[in-house]
Amino acid sequence: MNASKHLNKLIISVSLLLALSGCGSDYTWGWHVVDPTKLAGQNNIQFLIGGLLGTIEMSIVAILLSMTAGLLISLPGISTNKYLRAINLFYVAVFRSIPVLVMILWTYYGLPVVMGIDLGLFAAGVLALAICDSPFQAEIFRAGIQSIDVGQHEAAESMGLTYFQKMRLIILPQAIRKIIPPLGNQFVYMLKMSSLASVIGYSDLTRRATELVVNEYRPLEIYTFLILEYLALILVVTYFVRKLENYFKRNDRIQNPKAERV
Repeated sequence: MNASKHLNKLIISVSLLLALSGCGSDYTWGWHVVDPTKLAGQNNIQFLIGGLLGTIEMSIVAILLSMTAGLLISLPGISTNKYLRAINLFYVAVFRSIPVLVMILWTYYGLPVVMGIDLGLFAAGVLALAICDSPFQAEIFRAGIQSIDVGQHEAAESMGLTYFQKMRLIILPQAIRKIIPPLGNQFVYMLKMSSLASVIGYSDLTRRATELVVNEYRPLEIYTFLILEYLALILVVTYFVRKLENYFKRNDRIQNPKAERV
């Protein structure tokens, strides 16, 4: 409820600001293209919002893949073997340096030529986003795992658990609680970066807006509506991420009341 109230206030404020800004310029505003009281405006809004599902689907699949890859890449980074650490450092340094837009273009146009792999729009966008995000996920997981007290590792090993059992049953559940905020930030980042998939023709929010601009010749009004769409989406996601973070904090306080007092 609080998130929706803040969102409504923000939309009203932005609308008033845009209305006032038009008073001091010669630009003729054409808000009829997204006017919900007109049939054409309703059709345009429906067309624009139709890209929401594509944005969410691509972002969710890409973030799940990048988290999986990031977790696997983070494990060599905490190894005592210098060669395994070198693999981690090399991967993170290389793929963190590639711009997302370049990776999307190369994945879609380059893979069919270089490797004979012809990916569709969705698969190419997901793969490129996951690859570019995985180094950041690896660093998040590495920091989270290393933040767990050494005593937890020693206790798990004294119980006869294997390395993977120790990670799955003892270390990772504790690490996940600590890295929820940065993981949430990465999902927000993914939602925004998914807009770059529009350059290869994927029908997301940004692609829908660009197509409508070509038909209506009202880029300022349509892209302003696009900003509000992303704003609303990000606010909703941020709200649920904070709720999840607070849930874990409450559980920690219940399970470790002494730690809270300290």
